[in-house]
Amino acid sequence: MSMITFDQLKNGKEAVGVVGLGYVGLPLAVALGRHFRVVGVDVSEKRVAELNDRLDRTNEVDFATVGEDVNLSFTADLSALSGTKLILVAVPTPIDEFRSPDLRPVKSASASVGRHLTPGTVVVFESTVYPGLTEEVCVPIMEAESGLKCGRDFWVGYSPERINPGDQVHRLETIVKVVAGQDDATGKLLEDVYGTVVTAGIHRAPDIRTAEAAKVIENTQRDLNIALMNELALIFDTMGIDTLDVLEAAGTKWNFLPFRPGLVGGHCIGVDPYYLTFKAEAMGLHPHVILAGREINDTMGKFIAESTIKRLIQNDCKIKGARVGVLGLTFKENVPDLRNTRVVDIIEELGDYGVDVLVHDAQADRAEAREELGIELCDLAELRNLDALILAVSHDRYRALSVREIKGWFADPDKGLVVDVKGFFDRAELAVENVASWRL
Repeated sequence: MSMITFDQLKNGKEAVGVVGLGYVGLPLAVALGRHFRVVGVDVSEKRVAELNDRLDRTNEVDFATVGEDVNLSFTADLSALSGTKLILVAVPTPIDEFRSPDLRPVKSASASVGRHLTPGTVVVFESTVYPGLTEEVCVPIMEAESGLKCGRDFWVGYSPERINPGDQVHRLETIVKVVAGQDDATGKLLEDVYGTVVTAGIHRAPDIRTAEAAKVIENTQRDLNIALMNELALIFDTMGIDTLDVLEAAGTKWNFLPFRPGLVGGHCIGVDPYYLTFKAEAMGLHPHVILAGREINDTMGKFIAESTIKRLIQNDCKIKGARVGVLGLTFKENVPDLRNTRVVDIIEELGDYGVDVLVHDAQADRAEAREELGIELCDLAELRNLDALILAVSHDRYRALSVREIKGWFADPDKGLVVDVKGFFDRAELAVENVASWRL
């Protein structure tokens, strides 16, 4: 059986299937739909229903800009994959409670694809995985479910996603796309298909394992750089030096990297390093530096909470029953995504001290926060009679808040404390209004 050709996809004779319609899959499906016939598949009937009503809760796609020229349909019926010849898998790859890779989504997707696999199909994985997973885990599942042989009846490739949620500048089309196939013909097909939508260019990796490794170290590198900034923040806080002042001064050197301290969560930076360390330890290697960085970053929520408690005590505030407001719950600014948010570490630590924590988020869905995290979000109007306010996530919507307005939220305006995790508020304005503050 011969492999699907680019021309067959381009002329609409054969369709492209996209499995998983989240932050990665949906923008991919829309972009490809401008050039190919695309079927988007997701196991969530609710998600599919919303997309068919032209609603995207991730805010990654503005359906007002998706015209009739986009040949795209959405379905929760996995059997629709049997009518596609290029299948792109973009399902999440989280970690479990033991910080080991949770392969259930990618294994389930592989099984579903396998059950509906037809000869000549090319299957491409975009999910972040450790080197070797596509060929060692996904391929055997698809072969077992389909009865087909990889390399003879169907072919596989890998093209790591590089979506940055909430980023309106670095989009799918403007980020160089890495592709790799199990052989030259598969690689060339992926180069042609992705090259149709990615204007920034295509990088052809020599093999699938190399492309998998490239993806997993992108976020590992960022994780380690942020870990260094966080460790510096711990040191400078003990020394009574403002970390952001130090970074501003050091940043005047041309080759100083512009990383900042902060909470490291989400479904990429706070997760991907564990995929690499899992594989390394399975091979008898202990990745000291990577795990040390993870340990530092995972402690920052506790450090922020403890710093808040110390300053409340200095204000002669009774800790048990103190009211602390938290602005922001999502894992990063200007996105509604709550996955692996580390703001919960601050909330839980404050709760252990008996603090009454009130949480507001300008982006998150209230029902999701309740169901996934057990946190009831409040209205801004409820953030009153506070002893402290923590700015945890710097959503743009919070820029409308003035320091004078916030000062009125405190039970005692002369003793209110602003904990500015992101260095969001103007220190000069805080000083003019005589509002005590601390920042990471």
